Amino acid sequence: MPHAPRPGPAGPRPGRPAHWWQRRSAKAWVLGVLLALSGLVILALVREQTGTEGFLVGLGLATLPVPLLLAAFRWLDRVEPGPWRNLVFSFAWGACAAALIAIVANSFATRWIATATADPASADTLGATVIAPVVEETAKAAAVLLVFLFRRREFTGIVDGVVIAGVTATGFAFTENILYLGNAYGTDEASGIHGLALDSVTAATFFVRIVMSPFAHPLFTVLTGLGFGIAALSAQRLRARRVLLPLVGLLLAMAMHSAWNSSAVFGNLGFLAVYVGFMVPAFALLTWLTVWTRQRELRLVRAELPVYAAAGWIGPHEAYALSSMRARRIAREHAALSGGPSAAQVVEEYEAFATSLAFLRHRGRRGRAGPEFIAREQELLGEIWLRRQIARPALAYAAQATAPLPAPRPRPYASPYPYANPNPYAATPPNPYAQAAPYLPYVPRPAYAPQAPHPAHNPYR
Repeated sequence: MPHAPRPGPAGPRPGRPAHWWQRRSAKAWVLGVLLALSGLVILALVREQTGTEGFLVGLGLATLPVPLLLAAFRWLDRVEPGPWRNLVFSFAWGACAAALIAIVANSFATRWIATATADPASADTLGATVIAPVVEETAKAAAVLLVFLFRRREFTGIVDGVVIAGVTATGFAFTENILYLGNAYGTDEASGIHGLALDSVTAATFFVRIVMSPFAHPLFTVLTGLGFGIAALSAQRLRARRVLLPLVGLLLAMAMHSAWNSSAVFGNLGFLAVYVGFMVPAFALLTWLTVWTRQRELRLVRAELPVYAAAGWIGPHEAYALSSMRARRIAREHAALSGGPSAAQVVEEYEAFATSLAFLRHRGRRGRAGPEFIAREQELLGEIWLRRQIARPALAYAAQATAPLPAPRPRPYASPYPYANPNPYAATPPNPYAQAAPYLPYVPRPAYAPQAPHPAHNPYR
């Protein structure tokens, strides 16, 4: 039985304590205050442009797609769920910091072009098709870059890049939708249209931005996230690749954003052509890619964890259970029935740490883990060891509940007489989960053997 390593770092080094601005908590507070200030500024700017009533209407309508998009990205991240603080930071950055940068930079650039060219119409077109994609995608990509640099341990692959980028873009689209819907409501009020009539500008804006294209901004920024995700999978020695891939993803995001904004210039027919011929196929392709990557991660978990099962760190059944989302859910539910919500939380943490361990070993075998591989492996093994008493029985139960039964073999021939043939199912394959929860053994029925008559009734005696 292996000995449990000491989880986490050994503690602060002796010597002079760090300054308060060097502490992680201080940095987090400073970042939170800056995001809150940018949120107040963007709130004031949007309210000034839309008015109080328009702001409230836009806020209510813009909130509708947010839970669905966040739930979709969280579903993609269920194999190795990242911490909530990364998602909260990404959404806040997109809704506050990135939106503020975009509004200020786009307004300044559009006014400068209009002054330089003396043509406001061409300035608006150029600002929507060139300036806005560059500014907005760069502002949103900054959140992905920050998580990639300062939360590198939690940014390990393509799914992480997609989730961080998608949540950031969801926050940005939320603020932008408030602005557009609020302005549309103000236009309707100025025209004498009260409420949300079907022929109003507000209804048309809601249909285009909320119903038809709620995924537009996430789709653009996901390309940047893909670049960062592939860079995270690259080896440490390939520095040029780790720098160029995010830049390529950012350029693709700008190009797709520009194509989407350009569709409005060509009228309704051009908008529908770009939407049906370009946006929908691109959205379907990226959705398939992320789902395929998610399934690949599950197969990777099943391939890497048996090494730790052979060493005794995890149970022999857990490599199978952790590679199935259904088995994971059953394990959490079983733990909740026996130990309450706290036990289910322990099982969920065990699943997350074991998945991170599998990914770490996969990167280590390919030379992509870096010099901190051993320390991180010991840390993850320690976290798993602390939770083994609650998680192992639940995962053993889930493995038995979801294990595929062996397919029955066909009989060589059928006999009209019952039990006359030897039983072809007598030798069953061994059960890989016998130690955790063995199946009931097969008990063959006795062959038919009539009793001999009593000697007293034998007429031939």
